[in-house]
Amino acid sequence: MASKVENIFGASRWVLPEQRALYLQMREDEKLILQPMLEQDELESFHYLIWDSAREDYSVTITWWQPIKGELGKTCSLWGVVKWIDPHARRIKLVNDEESQWISLDKITSVSS
Repeated sequence: MASKVENIFGASRWVLPEQRALYLQMREDEKLILQPMLEQDELESFHYLIWDSAREDYSVTITWWQPIKGELGKTCSLWGVVKWIDPHARRIKLVNDEESQWISLDKITSVSS
C-alpha cells in the first residue's frame, strides 16, 4: 500500500508538446537509411523496364530513394505508366489514376512490372 501512495504522481506525468514533437522526430530519424548502391546490370534492367513501359504503355511499380537529411533518406514507391522520359535532366514522369510524379533516374532503387 505504501508504494501506491509514494508514487501518486508517477502515473500522471505531463509531457510538453515540444518534447513530444522532438521525441517523434528522433524516432523518425532512426528510420532513415543511406541510398542503396546498385550494380550496373540492375540499372540496365531498370532502364529496359522503364523504356518498355513508356513504349508499350503498361504500368510498372517504381521504388526510389528520397533524401531527407544529408546522406540519409527514405524509400518511396508508386505505380503507374511512364509517360515522359527526360534524358537531359535524367528523370521520368510516372502517371497513374490519382497523381503524377517526376522521379530522378539516379534515385531509382527498384522497378517491377
